[in-house]
Amino acid sequence: MSFIPDFTIEKESGYNIIAGVDEAGRGPLCGPVIAAAVIFPSFDIDIPVIIKDSKQMSHKARLQAYDWITKNTIWAYAECSPKEIDEINILQASLLAMKRAIKKLTCKPEFCLIDGNKLPAEINGKAIVKGDSKSLSVAAASIIAKETRDNIMHELSKKYPEYEWDKNAGYPTVAHLQAIDKYGINELYRKTFKPIKERIKNEVKDN
Repeated sequence: MSFIPDFTIEKESGYNIIAGVDEAGRGPLCGPVIAAAVIFPSFDIDIPVIIKDSKQMSHKARLQAYDWITKNTIWAYAECSPKEIDEINILQASLLAMKRAIKKLTCKPEFCLIDGNKLPAEINGKAIVKGDSKSLSVAAASIIAKETRDNIMHELSKKYPEYEWDKNAGYPTVAHLQAIDKYGINELYRKTFKPIKERIKNEVKDN
């Protein structure tokens, strides 16, 4: 069942300057985790494009929404590198990327709506499970985060075309795992993620 998000949560919060915050890239085996924060100028704004959970949208629809959001809202994104993910774990890296994105906004939000069940440290806000299907601000952030990360993986794929990150975005598809077995593990892989960790362990064992 697909939900159409709106500004109900924003309006009920009692705040006017609200940032919706979401991340993309918790599941992939490589590349950064990206977080985005979006502030709408008004909760009565006319939105001519579909904005909903980015995972429920086609690539074409996401691109149209991305174009509109980047032109009509205050937004920012930030990342945590694979090295940081390995050092502090993917949950903490996601929360840190969110905090960085919020800090990069040119307008300081009074309140933040965070997708998920945890708030980044020292952030005034509310965590909302499936927030990207309930809040328009969070849904917009999910689109910015998803498109930004996909673009980053496309660029990284030019350096390492053999892994086809432009197609799999770093997720553990069968073809991607086969490519890792064939070409090895480079600096962009998350060494603490199970499929990578196991391969490193086996390499050490074989040597």
